[in-house]
Amino acid sequence: MSLDSVRAFFAERAPDIEILELDTSTATVALAAEAHGVAPGQIAKTLAFRVGEREVLVVASGEARFDNRKLRDAFAAKARMLDAERVQALTGHPVGGVCPFGLATPLPVYCDVSLRAFDTVLPAAGARHSAVRLAPERLAALVEADWVDVCQAPAPA
Repeated sequence: MSLDSVRAFFAERAPDIEILELDTSTATVALAAEAHGVAPGQIAKTLAFRVGEREVLVVASGEARFDNRKLRDAFAAKARMLDAERVQALTGHPVGGVCPFGLATPLPVYCDVSLRAFDTVLPAAGARHSAVRLAPERLAALVEADWVDVCQAPAPA
């Protein structure tokens, strides 16, 4: 599944978006930023949470840190990160390649406002060595995401 399901997703919904495949791992924010020559904040990380009785994906800037209080306020329940095995079972993607595209299970997707600080972001594309480059608003539109504010405010420079 994984990379193939992401290819199918983009072939159907956004054939103009190219899946970038590298020879090196982009499984962490730091590795991905270095490999793509972008700021770490432009890497769009996708994390899976259980909130109450449901499971959701949240996509945020690579440098953003989740804020437990904001998560609880946004979802009206305590949010707990899912373990790697559950994430792969739900999404079909391995940790390091998790993205909101081509999911094995339909899940609600939320985009954190931290992504809006950038003209383009790079979420993974279903594998530890793949990504796509697109505008945050297009990302949200493609996966029918709702916008939320669930990360800590960035530290002053």
